[in-house]
Amino acid sequence: MVYVELIAGLILLLVAGDLLVRGSVAVARRFGVSPLVIGLTLVGFGTSLPELMASLQAALLGAPGIAVGNVVGSNIANILLILGGAAIIAPVAATAKGLHRDTLVLALATVALIALVIAGVLPRWAGVILVLALIAYTGSALVLDRREQASAALREHETETAEAIPPANLGLWGGVAFTVGGLLGVVLGARLLVEAAVVLAQSWGVSETIIGVSIVAIGTSLPELATSVIAALKKESDVALGNVVGSNIFNILGILGVTAIVSPLTVPAEILQRDAWVMLGATVALIAAVMLLRRIGRATGAVFVGAYAVYVGVLVAAASA
Repeated sequence: MVYVELIAGLILLLVAGDLLVRGSVAVARRFGVSPLVIGLTLVGFGTSLPELMASLQAALLGAPGIAVGNVVGSNIANILLILGGAAIIAPVAATAKGLHRDTLVLALATVALIALVIAGVLPRWAGVILVLALIAYTGSALVLDRREQASAALREHETETAEAIPPANLGLWGGVAFTVGGLLGVVLGARLLVEAAVVLAQSWGVSETIIGVSIVAIGTSLPELATSVIAALKKESDVALGNVVGSNIFNILGILGVTAIVSPLTVPAEILQRDAWVMLGATVALIAAVMLLRRIGRATGAVFVGAYAVYVGVLVAAASA
């Protein structure tokens, strides 16, 4: 029964998240909001909604291992599994304008998270700082990208992303219904997913952290996986890189920030002993590939995926001990 609840919660979370994005986009279109703004805000937020709701529900249910583990595990999976897999499909060029700025922000956010993990707590004031940092980063990125000629590619991509969502003739009230229904669905789906994950951890005799950094993290990262694989198949693998970097920044600054504001967290020691350093290593490897190699080729992608397989093996060994 717990497996049914886990799968049902994950499916509901993903489907409802899609409905929420489609509904909010329909409402935004009815009010004349530009596709660029829709792409940069509603669509981008929608792909990270599963992680946000799962971590919030975990914090409210008193499962910090899942709340923090979901973010740390998602960042690891995004780099090693998702970006590595995308690079195997099609080599990723790391030449997009603004990429160095974004990877620097990711590095700073990762260091901040490591510091909080070492401290062992994620207090409300730290959550406020993380969210303010996200707002500052997003605002500055929008301003800089609008000023730079090279930002035309970004604007084109974000516009195409928003316009790729079919209107479905929802109308204003149809859009509102999709939005409200989607919001209720993601809340319920996240609750089912987290409750099932807690029961699963207890029945398997493993920590909530292991479930959080593995099953929950991979499940909530499915939107990023779909986006990156589709981009790679279309030979637009640079989109996959931007998707992963942006998602990882939002995971730390936005998801952990909001979660800490709603419910301050105690970080499980297990994350400090293992997962935080894997996340740091994956982030350093990504930054090195971007800064030094200027690309992530198939060989590097295979190394990334292989490293993720080793990490999963370590988790399995820890669960079996």
